[in-house]
Amino acid sequence: MTQTHSQSQILNDVMDPARATALQAALGLNVSVEAGSPLPPFFHHIYFWDPQPPENLGRDGHPTLGGFVPDMGLPRRMWAAGRVLFHGPLLAGVKAEKTSVIESVTRKDGRSGPLAFVRIRHDIRQRGTGVLSEWQDLVYRSEGGPKPERPVARTDETHAKTVSFNNTLLFRYSALSMNGHRIHYDRPYAKRVEKYEDLVVHGPLLAQHLMLMGARQLGKPLTEVSYRATAPLTLPHDATLCWNDGTAWVRGPNGEQCMEAVMR
Repeated sequence: MTQTHSQSQILNDVMDPARATALQAALGLNVSVEAGSPLPPFFHHIYFWDPQPPENLGRDGHPTLGGFVPDMGLPRRMWAAGRVLFHGPLLAGVKAEKTSVIESVTRKDGRSGPLAFVRIRHDIRQRGTGVLSEWQDLVYRSEGGPKPERPVARTDETHAKTVSFNNTLLFRYSALSMNGHRIHYDRPYAKRVEKYEDLVVHGPLLAQHLMLMGARQLGKPLTEVSYRATAPLTLPHDATLCWNDGTAWVRGPNGEQCMEAVMR
């Protein structure tokens, strides 16, 4: 069953260059962003904070459902997929406005029990012009249930790079993106409550790595990216970023596919 929602939210940000350079440093990149510079692809995820007071947070550290995102009685939240259209450069140090609209809420019954899929559209404007559109798919599910099967990743990459993750990087990315989800920094919570093997690497952080690699491989600014999370990556494991002709994926330590993306 799919429901259409018209609820919207508008956030503004001055796109502080210091925040972008902090992410570049955290990722081991050359610090290059200054006022007026185009931001690297997907860096908008560290902007447009909407911090909430403690009483508005759920047990998982996320804002309590029932505000912008409706409460469907399903406590566990995961980032499932996304699509980004880059209409033009998003500039550091220039005021920007992001309008977010819940396009749909879809309920299904899966192997692990009831599921709800929420699709949110975000549009970012700078200087009166639309520079980025994004569709974000979130999935909510009940407690317990069997773990989803992990798909096997391809091995036909023409370019590959190994990346490492640790507590410090997860903390820094959580802080820069104002992501309070405890699975990324609270090991006892991640293991005992949400039943992960260890701390979970952020889905957007994996997507960030893939887009940076894709831009380098294509040799030009990205215009469109679609990505889908397929299995969680947890500490202390490394991952392999893979590329082949416009398709990118993250291969986990046991050959599983953690994320896939198509970009141009």
